[in-house]
Amino acid sequence: MRSRTTALGGLLALLAGLFTVLVATPAQAAPNFKAPFPCGQQWTYSHHSAEVRQALDFVRSDGGTTAGTPVLASASGTAYRYSQPSGAGNYVVVDHGGGWKTYYFHLSAYSVADGAWVDQGRQIGVTGSTGNSSGAHIHYEQLYNGVGQSIVINGASLAPYPGSYYAKYLTSDNGCSGGGGKYWVDTFADATGYAQANTNDAQGVLRAGTNYVSCKVWGQEIRDGSGNVNHWWLRTDLDTVYPGKNGRGAYVSAYYLSRWGNDEARDNSGNVIPDC
Repeated sequence: MRSRTTALGGLLALLAGLFTVLVATPAQAAPNFKAPFPCGQQWTYSHHSAEVRQALDFVRSDGGTTAGTPVLASASGTAYRYSQPSGAGNYVVVDHGGGWKTYYFHLSAYSVADGAWVDQGRQIGVTGSTGNSSGAHIHYEQLYNGVGQSIVINGASLAPYPGSYYAKYLTSDNGCSGGGGKYWVDTFADATGYAQANTNDAQGVLRAGTNYVSCKVWGQEIRDGSGNVNHWWLRTDLDTVYPGKNGRGAYVSAYYLSRWGNDEARDNSGNVIPDC
C-alpha cells in the first residue's frame, strides 16, 4: 500500500509541476501598436457583427477624404501582399514576429514590395474599397498566433467597440516628425535612389505616391527640359532595392516632389524638411 501511495503521490507531483510550467509560460509581449493612418489625423471606428477576428473599420472624421489616404504599418515587421477580390480585396499582412501579425484590407494600391521589411510608420498601401466593401475604409486586425485580439493602440484597448461610426475617435501619432523623424511627401513619378546626394551609385527605386522622408542635403543639380531645377536630396527608404544594394537611408532628388518649386523641399503640410 505504501509503495502505491508513494507512486501516486509522485505522479500527482509531476502533473502539478507540468501544470505550473504551462500556466507560468507568458504570451509573447505585443508590439507597441500605433494607428494605421498618418500622424495628426483623426479617424472614427466601428465594428459590426460580420467583422472577423475582432477587426475594426476606420474612416476619416477630420474633414479629409478617406479614399487615397496612406495606410501605415502600425509596428515594424515583414510585409506580405495578398488579393482576395471576393472578400478582403487587396490587402497587406505585416508579420511582427513572436506570433503577432496585423492585417490591412481593401487597399486601392500597395506601397511596398512583397516580403519587404517595413518600419513602424512606413506606408504599406493606399486606402480604398477593393473586394467586398461598400466604401473606402481601413479594415484593421491584430492577431496573436492566428487568433484575433481586441485592438490595442499605444497600449490602450479600443474596446468596447462602438457599433457605428462617430461614437469613438482616434488621433494618430504614427510617423509623427517628433517621434521617428518622418515627413510625408507626394512624388509625381518613380524616383531612383542613390547612396549619396548625386547620381553615382543607384540603390533602387522609390515609387510614385505618398512617401516619408527624414531630412534633406544639398547636392547634385537635377534639371529638366522645362527649366525646373532642384539641388536638394531627400533621405528615405526605397520600395525596390537593386541586388547587392542598400535601400535604407538612400537619397532621392527633391525634384520629384509634386507640390513645390525650384530648390524647395517641403512636406505635404508645407513644413521645410530639416537638414540631415
